[in-house]
Amino acid sequence: MQDLLNEFFHYFSSKRMLLWGTSFALLMIGVMLSRLLAFIVARIAQHSTGPRQAAVLRRLSYYALLAMTWSLVLGRLGFDLKVLLGAAGVLTVAVGFASQTSASNVISGLFLLGERPFVIGDFIQIDEIVGEVISIDLLSVRIRTYDNLAVRVPNETLLKTSFTNLTHFPIRRLDIHLGVSYREDIEHVRDVLMAVGDANPLCLDEPKPIFLFNGFQESSLSVQFSVWGTRETYWDLHTSMYIAIRRAFDEEEIVIPYPQRTLHINRDDGGEIFSSYSGD
Repeated sequence: MQDLLNEFFHYFSSKRMLLWGTSFALLMIGVMLSRLLAFIVARIAQHSTGPRQAAVLRRLSYYALLAMTWSLVLGRLGFDLKVLLGAAGVLTVAVGFASQTSASNVISGLFLLGERPFVIGDFIQIDEIVGEVISIDLLSVRIRTYDNLAVRVPNETLLKTSFTNLTHFPIRRLDIHLGVSYREDIEHVRDVLMAVGDANPLCLDEPKPIFLFNGFQESSLSVQFSVWGTRETYWDLHTSMYIAIRRAFDEEEIVIPYPQRTLHINRDDGGEIFSSYSGD
């Protein structure tokens, strides 16, 4: 019993208690410095990146500095860091096999944060998904679609597949594809469309509108009219241009044909039915 008490008092000697006290103080100072430096990193990163990217960098820098602080404190207390690092390595391998998908998403998220192909508030299209980016995390990107649905896309998917940033540039082109009757004068159609573009206040003067005659279709002459607008007014431009074109075509009596099927019945040959298309 006396030996046990002697060992107890030896372990909790003043020298050892001083070591534990200074180590605890060092840990507290390290935690405060980690928070301070992480805050500084986030403030610096926010000027060159978005707020979400800055928050992610803040967490990464905080945990990295905190891990360094813990390793310093444990080494001061006499723990064998080689054993701890070995155990951490084995644990890391086990966790890595168990969470390969998550690790891949984290690495992909770091690439996305560095490359910055889009920021919060941009509208992107991934396959059939179109919506606004509302969150960029280490594991996934969250998108709000036009019908107010929340879609979560893993970062690995964004890195492996192609996507379109619809609002990356300040202006955007609207392509309007039309078909007019074979009876129409193409030059007259061009003049009418150009007049519609000039009259629309949402249509930019530079770059200038473009008129293209694409060729002869089965039931119509194919034309394309392209105008430019700002990304903020794109959808208003889209709607107003189609309404104005329809009104201008009605006033100028320009016909937009639609396919029609004509049935021919040959009564002399057992009532056999033939069909043909016409555009008007």
